[in-house]
Amino acid sequence: MLKIALLGTGLLGEAIGCRLLHQGVNLHVWNRRSEKCSTLVALGAQPIQLLAGAAKSCDAVITVLRDGPVTAEVVAGLGDLGGACCLPMGTMGISESRQLESQVQAQNGRYLEAPVLGSKPEALEGRLLVMAGGDGALFEAQLPLLRMLSQDPKLMGATGCGAASKLALNQLIASLTHGYSLALRLVQASGLDVERFMEVLRPSALYAPTVDKKLVRMLAHDYANPNFSTALLRKDLALFLREADLIGLEASGLQGLMTLLERAQGSPLDGDDYSALHELTAPQPDLNDPKATL
Repeated sequence: MLKIALLGTGLLGEAIGCRLLHQGVNLHVWNRRSEKCSTLVALGAQPIQLLAGAAKSCDAVITVLRDGPVTAEVVAGLGDLGGACCLPMGTMGISESRQLESQVQAQNGRYLEAPVLGSKPEALEGRLLVMAGGDGALFEAQLPLLRMLSQDPKLMGATGCGAASKLALNQLIASLTHGYSLALRLVQASGLDVERFMEVLRPSALYAPTVDKKLVRMLAHDYANPNFSTALLRKDLALFLREADLIGLEASGLQGLMTLLERAQGSPLDGDDYSALHELTAPQPDLNDPKATL
C-alpha cells in the first residue's frame, strides 16, 4: 500500500485527498490550519502533527499549496525526505520549481513537478490533467500514483516544463474569461438575445466548453461556491507576467486585465468564482456627467 503525505488540504487538496483515500492509499495529511484536515481525518487519513521527519517513511509527498515560496518553506520544514518523491501540484513559477528541485535533492529527496488543471469535481473523479516535469524514469515510477488522479498523466519535459504548461493554461483561463465577459456585455447592450448569440458561438471554432458553465454564473451574477477564486486567478496571472518579463515577452496586452483584477483585491469578489471578473467589466460611470454623481 502506498504511503503518501499530503501537505495542503484546501479546496483542491482536500478533493485530491478524498480521491487517494478511495483508491486505498495510506494517507497522512497536514495543513497550516489543522482544522482544515478534519474531513480527510474523518475519512481515515492520519494527521501529521509535526512536519519534521514526516516524509521519511513515505513513498511520496504531494503538496497543494498557494505558491512556490510557501511550498519551499513547508517542504523545508520536513527536513530529511528519506528518499521520498516530492510532487508539487500547485501553481508556481518555472524558476521557482527548478529551485525547489535543488532544495528537495539537498533534503535527500527526489523531485517531479506535477501541476494539475482541474478542480474539485475532476479531482474527486480522477480526471485531473497532470502536466509533469522532470526525469523520465522518475515519471514512470510515479505513474501508478498519478493515474489515481488522472486518466492520462503527461510528461511535458524537463523540470520547468510542467510549470510552464500550467502558467500558460491559467493565462488562457484569464484571457478567455475576460474576452467572453466583454462579448456578453456588448451582446446584451445591443439588445441581441444572448441565446441567439450562443447558437452561433457554440458550433464555431471560438467556442470553449467553459463558456456555457460561466454563462450561467454571469447571467445570474452568482459566483458563490468557487472551484477557483478570483484571488487565485489574479495571483497566477501576476506569476505569468513575471515569467514573461524574465524572458522578454511582449505581454503588455495583459497588463490591462491585471489592473482590472487588482480592483477586486480586498473585495467580496476575491473569494468568489473567478467568473466574477464579469462584474469588473461593467460600464463605468462617466465622472464628467453630472448625473453620475447624483
